[in-house]
Amino acid sequence: MNRHFWQTSPKKFLFPFFLLFVFLLSGCWDRKEINDIALIRAAGIDKKQDGKLEITVLLYVPKVSGGSEQGMEGGGGGSMQTLIRSAQGKTFAEAMSILQEKISRQIFWGHCEVFIFDEAIAKEGIAEHIDLFLRMPEFRERSQLFISKQKAQKILSLISPLERDIAEVVRELGEQKLGMTVTTKDFAEMLVSEAGDTAVPWIKILPPIEGQEKKQTIAYITGTAIFKRDKMVGKIDDSVTRGLLWLRDEIKYAVITVTPKDEKGYVSMNLLRANSKIIPKIKNEKWEVILEAEAEDDIIQNTTNLDVTNPRVVKSLEHQLNVQLAKRVNETLKEVQKDMKADVFGFADAFHREYPEIWKKEKDRWHVIFPNVEVTVAAKIKIRRQGMNSVLPQFPKKEVKEE
Repeated sequence: MNRHFWQTSPKKFLFPFFLLFVFLLSGCWDRKEINDIALIRAAGIDKKQDGKLEITVLLYVPKVSGGSEQGMEGGGGGSMQTLIRSAQGKTFAEAMSILQEKISRQIFWGHCEVFIFDEAIAKEGIAEHIDLFLRMPEFRERSQLFISKQKAQKILSLISPLERDIAEVVRELGEQKLGMTVTTKDFAEMLVSEAGDTAVPWIKILPPIEGQEKKQTIAYITGTAIFKRDKMVGKIDDSVTRGLLWLRDEIKYAVITVTPKDEKGYVSMNLLRANSKIIPKIKNEKWEVILEAEAEDDIIQNTTNLDVTNPRVVKSLEHQLNVQLAKRVNETLKEVQKDMKADVFGFADAFHREYPEIWKKEKDRWHVIFPNVEVTVAAKIKIRRQGMNSVLPQFPKKEVKEE
């Protein structure tokens, strides 16, 4: 009888379960329509004279494609419009609350890709702001951080002639790895490292082309802000930043130009791939670091009369590349290690991994040990390709002179 029941009435048996599942479904009770939210693309934090913080946000305003409206208090074109709004408060959270009062739609931070801090805020410390970004689930851990001497509000008001908005410009420049790329998560990880010192890319407004409006330009990466813990203590330029990237194994893009010995003209080489690692050594109570750097380059321009297909010429150029790399790293060490005494290279973590017992005893003295750590650069750069032509047609072939 039971068998007959299962064969003839399966629908009657399962129906109560399906009915129960319907009541358990959540539905769309908490949905947020695009027409009801304001999408923030970038945010800036400035210090006011009265001590308050000023938060400036770049909002995405969707418009009908081909519409005649052209942005409001911001810039843009086509279907992408931007809107700039600011609010002040004693804390970032308070300024956020006041900002919401000025916007008819609910603010949504999930699309914010860029945070810009002005120099005054950076010198006071930005850890409390990073704490907010990490605590609130709406903020993205992959948002990129930047520091600028110019007010963040002024930067966010720029009208990009190429990208859809200034947030896209700054984000794309960061992704190109021309300098350091630091996200909210990266900054927090550096802050809780053994040394606790940090670094953030520095941006500056590019002067507009003559004849263009002042706002029709972009901000670009031009160096790195160096922090002791979360407080900015100095800035290094692009050249010194290259050495920093080598020490951190973050070098991705570089064009290096050298002047061969006793020659007129230059040879420019493009970096194909590179990797580096720091090897800590403690011997007779002396703390040392060896930087092992390897790279492969292509020759992309030769304005000399040297035949770059000649192995002796290539060997000489490789030697010059190795010397130039060591020089650049030493410049970085002088400014950051000796002058600023900020361990943004990861030396402390390297010693902790290699010598855990010694590190446990000496870590409280790291601020004394670090400036005196000796660094040796062991570079090995190879030239892989010389291009289609070995020399320019009007130049006779010539071998390099012996060193």
